[in-house]
Amino acid sequence: MLYIIGLGLGDEKDITLRGLEAVKKCENVYIEAYTSLLSFGISSDGLSNLEKLYGKPVIVADREMVEEKADSMLSQARDSDVAFLVVGDPFGATTHTDLVVRAKEIGVEVKVVHNASVMNAIGVCGLQLYRYGETISIPFFTETWRPDSFYEKIKRNRDLDIKVKEPSLESLCRGKKIYEPPRFMSIGTAIEQLLEVEQKCGQSAYSEDTLCVGFARLGSEDQIIVSGTMKKLQTVDFGDPLHCLAIVGETHPVEAEMLQFYAVNE
Repeated sequence: MLYIIGLGLGDEKDITLRGLEAVKKCENVYIEAYTSLLSFGISSDGLSNLEKLYGKPVIVADREMVEEKADSMLSQARDSDVAFLVVGDPFGATTHTDLVVRAKEIGVEVKVVHNASVMNAIGVCGLQLYRYGETISIPFFTETWRPDSFYEKIKRNRDLDIKVKEPSLESLCRGKKIYEPPRFMSIGTAIEQLLEVEQKCGQSAYSEDTLCVGFARLGSEDQIIVSGTMKKLQTVDFGDPLHCLAIVGETHPVEAEMLQFYAVNE
């Protein structure tokens, strides 16, 4: 059996009772560590907290292992219970559908334990979840690659880019993987890139006066939520990752009132 278990957004205590019960009966426990992170990160201390709660070791699964070397984990799941832990919800901001498909193709039963994700926690700002549009990622710009493919969908943009253990462009050109250090896009960087693309495309999809909501570390004790124009949000120190940015469209009066509670101090 392969259990794919959501951990929630805060720390080790956010796992559900159902998820914890599943982990404790699994022989091997893996944690996916390249699309997101808990508030304490995947550090030695963070892993220690998880392992103390679970009463067993936790194996860190990076991008290369999950995408290219998952056969070993799936092979274990044919004969024993294996847990694959995912920050947030398994099928929230980052889907792991491919892993499920590969498991089913070799006859491995899969059970999913859901949890909170940024996709529903972001509703804390007062904007109604059913009114959000498509969520897309904003890639980091480089000196030679400054894509604007997201521009046409920008009014529906709701998520930011994460780069953890990404091969560098130069290494890919040479056919050899050399990984870049982890980077987590900040709200300031996202807005800077958005405004650059607006200036280039010039279709008035948004401006520095467009109302937005910035989020940092949703679900954690030190989460930050601030509403204001793009220009004002660029002056806010949101601190450590992970960050999200919502571009606000037409609002209901109740939504607008709620956003006032999070407005940038003048």
